[in-house]
Amino acid sequence: MSLIPATILTGFLGSGKTTLLKRVLSEAHGQKIAIIENEFGEENIDNDILVSDTKEQIVQMSNGCICCTIREDLRSALQLLAAKKRKGLLDFDRVVIETTGLADPGPVAQTFFMDDEIAESYLLDSVLTLVDAKHADKQLDERQEARRQVGFADQIFISKTDLVGQAEVDALMHRLKHMNPRAPQQAVHFGEVPIKDVFDLRGFNLNAKLDIDPDFLKEEGHDHDHAHGHDHDHEHGEHCDHPHHHAHDDDVKSFVFRSDRAFDPAKLEDFLGAIVNIYGPRMLRYKGVLNMQGTERKVIFQGVHQLMGSDLGPPWAAGEARTSKMVFIGIDLPRDIFLQGLEQCLV
Repeated sequence: MSLIPATILTGFLGSGKTTLLKRVLSEAHGQKIAIIENEFGEENIDNDILVSDTKEQIVQMSNGCICCTIREDLRSALQLLAAKKRKGLLDFDRVVIETTGLADPGPVAQTFFMDDEIAESYLLDSVLTLVDAKHADKQLDERQEARRQVGFADQIFISKTDLVGQAEVDALMHRLKHMNPRAPQQAVHFGEVPIKDVFDLRGFNLNAKLDIDPDFLKEEGHDHDHAHGHDHDHEHGEHCDHPHHHAHDDDVKSFVFRSDRAFDPAKLEDFLGAIVNIYGPRMLRYKGVLNMQGTERKVIFQGVHQLMGSDLGPPWAAGEARTSKMVFIGIDLPRDIFLQGLEQCLV
């Protein structure tokens, strides 16, 4: 049986997850979707919207979608769904896990890598994060869960932009970009998102291209070997129109390392092993395309917290600059230690 794609939908309370979900469920895309509402034992207020009969744990909906409300372990719900699919008792094409608004998506994502049985049935596709434009600044200032949800995202949807001015939307996008430069951002109106922007994003696919906004790598007018300069200085060589943005010194930040020199594989492995050991819980997402000594192919690596994987990618094309690029997104990571350490791993 081929792997079942899974999408994690996250976002702070009231950001519009259920609206987006209802929209995805009702769209005529011909896909059968299993929804897991990961509510961790709270009384689930969305129940009356999505499911009418709460006695049944798995409910088949009229359009062929399935809704499964779990009060216990996510793992057991995923195993149950996969087992029923294998036996032909349930028919669905993919799974969407809607996390509670206070959840850190990290442990949910880790379930797909740490548990062999889950890894044999499912393929984690991406983490989608909804951000409420009206309340985002306050939520991001006050709640680390909201910042983590942004740091984890493969795709950010900004809801309720009609309730604030364009300047506020621009400032919010600027702030989110500093926290997570690898997630494209898109404003959504009442959950209306084309299905192609929701599914099959391949955010956890090692060979998916490394999406970092190219401007994020540029410094003012000159290009260094690596992009230092990503705190809150104006790294785009732009005039900064967001003076109030600098008031937000978010603990979730990102920085990029790049170099045209090749890495020494043994040194890099030792260094990455050491930093993951020490800082793993604070490293939300990290990803890179590396030029390694001794291979003609790109080496693709990525990680979530302490879990890190690498894979041989395609060969470097003739004439292509063999530049290693890495992005780290985490909570109060010591950027200088990372950048100097990586520098010392170069040949």
